[in-house]
Amino acid sequence: MSQGCNIPIVIFNLFGSALNRYLFVTPPQLPAETTTQPKTLGYSHRRHLYERLIETLLFLMAFASVVITLSIVVMLVKESYVFFQHVPLWDFLTDTQWTPLFDNAHYGILPLISGTLVSSAVALSVAIPLGTIIAIYLSEFAPFIVREIAKPFLELLGGVPTVVYGYFALLFVTPLLQKIFPELPGFSLLSAGLVMGIMIIPYVSSMAEDAMRAVPMNLREGSYAMGATRLHTAIRVVAPAAFSGIAASYILGISRAVGETMVVAIAAGMQPNLTWDPMEPAATITAYIVQVSLGDLPHGSIGYQTIFAAGLTLFLITIMFNIIGHIVSRRYREVY
Repeated sequence: MSQGCNIPIVIFNLFGSALNRYLFVTPPQLPAETTTQPKTLGYSHRRHLYERLIETLLFLMAFASVVITLSIVVMLVKESYVFFQHVPLWDFLTDTQWTPLFDNAHYGILPLISGTLVSSAVALSVAIPLGTIIAIYLSEFAPFIVREIAKPFLELLGGVPTVVYGYFALLFVTPLLQKIFPELPGFSLLSAGLVMGIMIIPYVSSMAEDAMRAVPMNLREGSYAMGATRLHTAIRVVAPAAFSGIAASYILGISRAVGETMVVAIAAGMQPNLTWDPMEPAATITAYIVQVSLGDLPHGSIGYQTIFAAGLTLFLITIMFNIIGHIVSRRYREVY
């Protein structure tokens, strides 16, 4: 009887011990190497210091470009203010003669502006059509081997010193043009502008080609699926889609033509002449700055101060073209 009464007690004790082990047992410990974070993912003071140094260096480089630009503007405005204390701004903008080095001095900037605009117009009439055609061919029609060979040769044209282009215009292009136009003088804006256009072609074609190659392929495939030819696709689909980049290349070409110095200084004649005829000699703003900078004018004289007034005018013209290009690029930018 006593043994029969002990059986439920034994069963209860066994069940209680099993429940106790199930509820209060400690989980098995993981190996030490799996609980610690790998060293490559941990915080490293040395790597953090390197990243901070690189970030600071990049910031200083960007800040230096801003400081340099502002310093140039301040220098031009400061020196030009001294010039305009002696020469009225209205005479500077409206006088048709530029003879600051003569006894009967005139300080009209219009002859230099006209020479700059005419030479730039001749250069852009060469660079923009040829650069655009080259960009379309390299982007849409040229085989891979042709593109890889032609593009470095185009970029090589941009690495030729401008003084070489100047003597090329004077000694080769001008005699060649004189065979076509016998009345063409030895120095002319036409010769300088044509060579400037050849010099600017790599800038226009390279940027325009990069913009066209950035157009997604599905736009081309959709045009082909509708039955369009490669030429029609390139002109009606790819070029409009890349118009913001193409316009930026045009603005870069304009800025490059306006700011060119040695070609016009050698081949255009450096004669301040208010003319809109490219077959006549004339001077540009940059050519005049070179002419005066190499002279013997004393520092601080009114003749010396003219180069800063001319430089400020050129700076404002370049800024105007860049602002127009920025507006056009934002207006026609495609979002894919």
